[in-house]
Amino acid sequence: MVEPSTAGSGEPEPPIEPLFYPSRQLGLDAPLRWLRLGWQDLNRARGQSLVYGTSLAVFAFVVTALAWVGGNVVALFTLGVGFVMSGPVLAFGLYSISRQLEQGREPRLGMCLMESRNHLRNELLFALVILVVLLIWARAASMVHVFFPVGEDLSILEWLEFLAVGSAVGAVFATIVFASSVVALPMMLDRGTDAITSALTSINAVLRNKGVMVLWASMIVGLVVIGFATAYIGLALVLPLIGHASWHAYRETVL
Repeated sequence: MVEPSTAGSGEPEPPIEPLFYPSRQLGLDAPLRWLRLGWQDLNRARGQSLVYGTSLAVFAFVVTALAWVGGNVVALFTLGVGFVMSGPVLAFGLYSISRQLEQGREPRLGMCLMESRNHLRNELLFALVILVVLLIWARAASMVHVFFPVGEDLSILEWLEFLAVGSAVGAVFATIVFASSVVALPMMLDRGTDAITSALTSINAVLRNKGVMVLWASMIVGLVVIGFATAYIGLALVLPLIGHASWHAYRETVL
């Protein structure tokens, strides 16, 4: 028996998701505005944000301590870059807090876990891509170590060459991760988009606002460096600030 066609039944067809969503043209004042709005969110949900930030700071400290005990300078440097690269995934709960505040709800950490679970498949796919990039970066870092072996007898010039080459290689991978993730994770949370659509939307937003995104990336790196320089204590404040600000970056950028 042939099933009746639903073409003329009046039932709406499910919408087709675009390849990527368009973005606004931003001004250079946007990153400072995101930080200001992020600071407001942090103050409105101080307890939840600081608990989340402290957890991330402790995680960063433990990972760094393990590399430090092993005495591997290259691994220590790689882990530092890796922590910055994986930041968008780790900050998913902070996006949820900002979203709850935007919707006029009392922010709850339990809701962060629930919303994260609802988008778990796309989060895991995105995290897997980040992990692959990190593994490739780790291999590239080890190759840099082969050509520029680190030892106690290195001159200042050789150290500078090692750091310059290592930083240049790391910058390539960091740029890839930043471009594909700057608004991707908040977008997954807010619109339920898949990982590919979210990443392409993020890349399009970066290409459309190159100067603004370079400035935003520089601010993020600067804040994270300050967090590390304060013996990881500052990370408990810096990371929530960046996470909340990233939510507002998404809301203002993606149409």
